[in-house]
Amino acid sequence: QVQLVESGGGLVQAGGSLRLSCATSGSIFSRTIFRGNTVDWYRQAPGKQRDLVATISSSGGTNYADSVKGRFTISRDNAKVTVYLQMSSLKPEDTAVYYCHTALNSWGQGTQVTVSP
Repeated sequence: QVQLVESGGGLVQAGGSLRLSCATSGSIFSRTIFRGNTVDWYRQAPGKQRDLVATISSSGGTNYADSVKGRFTISRDNAKVTVYLQMSSLKPEDTAVYYCHTALNSWGQGTQVTVSP
């Protein structure tokens, strides 16, 4: 598996913005896998299933859940071996733990995002 670490979560008021980051460890194996594969952001609200939010391929192609289109932007910096999720116009329903995922069923520990009304 690839070790993934998310950061950037926090408490924000509705309408605000946050940027999440997903980085991998320094091993050559992890960096190679991370650079060469799709990376996804998922989120899981209390009592709900984990849902796909956004995807970015190794070549930079992106896809978004309908609920976040136009508000969230996923990007990657392969030099820094990091994937970002820029979240704008946040809503209370965006409150969840956000997880990063990539190949070999690799998951991060999650970062909490809480949006207050």
